[in-house]
Amino acid sequence: MKTIIKSFLNGILTIVPIILVVYVIYKTFLFLDGLLGNTLKPYFREDYIPGIGLLTTIILITLLGWMSTKYVTGKLFKLIDYLLDQIPVVKTIYSVIKDTIQSFLGDKKSFSKVALVVIPGTEMRSLGFITSEQLEEFYSPLKDYIAVYVPQTFQVAGFTFLIPKQQVEIIDVKPEDAMKFILSGGMTSTTSQAAEKAKLKSR
Repeated sequence: MKTIIKSFLNGILTIVPIILVVYVIYKTFLFLDGLLGNTLKPYFREDYIPGIGLLTTIILITLLGWMSTKYVTGKLFKLIDYLLDQIPVVKTIYSVIKDTIQSFLGDKKSFSKVALVVIPGTEMRSLGFITSEQLEEFYSPLKDYIAVYVPQTFQVAGFTFLIPKQQVEIIDVKPEDAMKFILSGGMTSTTSQAAEKAKLKSR
């Protein structure tokens, strides 16, 4: 009975992560494919192949990106950008989306520096990511502060703290490793250490 239970638990540990990853990839594919796929399906009818919508979306985004670098079309995109920045409510939504995308894909990427911050009044520390080091542009008295985003364990939500620069320690850790460490509650580091020990023993 113990052997059966152990095998069942090993099956869960092995199969469930694979199933969840495949499911997430499948749902993401359906979503991206449906962006233009739902528009193209009536034209292709029975000849529609899953993935055509995704491929068309990639080609369209690439084409628009190329057009944005040209003089005439670039001016048009800048005009659209300017107009969206002038419309009440819309400009707030647009700026948040634009800044978020640029923080991940732009020249000045956020979340590229891992910070170690001290929780006030305690000896405890927390991991976070520096999102802005130029807060004086936002509010001049904050020129000696930086913004640090601290995610919460087991979820994407988190808090943004404005902390004096001298109280923030930037550590040499890969951002993806730090994110996995935080989101898993520190369990990924334990798993990695166990895997390393297992490799050493096998040698």
